[in-house]
Amino acid sequence: MAKAKKKFDTNPLDPNFPEEVKAKAATTTVLQNSDGSTAKFADPVDTEVQTRKFSEAEFGAFNSSYGNQETQPIKYQAQKLYADDSHDKSRSLNIGSISLPENILLALPYIPFGYIGLIAGIIELIFIPKSEPRVRYHAAQGIAANLGVFIVLYVLGILGWASDLASFAGSIFSVVTTIMLLIFAFKAWQGKPIHIETVQDLTDWLEDKISPHK
Repeated sequence: MAKAKKKFDTNPLDPNFPEEVKAKAATTTVLQNSDGSTAKFADPVDTEVQTRKFSEAEFGAFNSSYGNQETQPIKYQAQKLYADDSHDKSRSLNIGSISLPENILLALPYIPFGYIGLIAGIIELIFIPKSEPRVRYHAAQGIAANLGVFIVLYVLGILGWASDLASFAGSIFSVVTTIMLLIFAFKAWQGKPIHIETVQDLTDWLEDKISPHK
């Protein structure tokens, strides 16, 4: 009985393919016998110019030509990345017929005692020209700060007639704001920036509405 062929015994493209594979597998290749020694590579070709050593005479000539020259280091001047807002605080500005230093004019509107700061700020806005925005800004801000303090103290004073707590709160508020305004006056006298956010709108309004006297 003939042996049944398996599914993959035949190659539909090349009927002799299985026999050729078996024939190639039976063939063995004999490698050439070697002694296993490491082959030495050829020596590299010297293509670079070797460094030449200068003699003492040559080195001395070079040193006398260049080495003894005194070179001054370049001084680097740092560039300012911001606008210089500093002014000469000793310079004077005229308020009517009175000449006062700039730092005094910057500090006066913040004086908390009585109506000194309020009156000083109004006078400055009237007589200081718009070409001096720094002084005019502090004058307007000092007026706004003093007005805010006066309004709060006035309200607490009215409430103090009916409540001892409101009277006590008014006393504490007066002490705190007096210290605060004195600190502002001192900082303005030193030329340091001062910005009171709570009175910014009133400051801008006062500076715009009170025009300098011509």
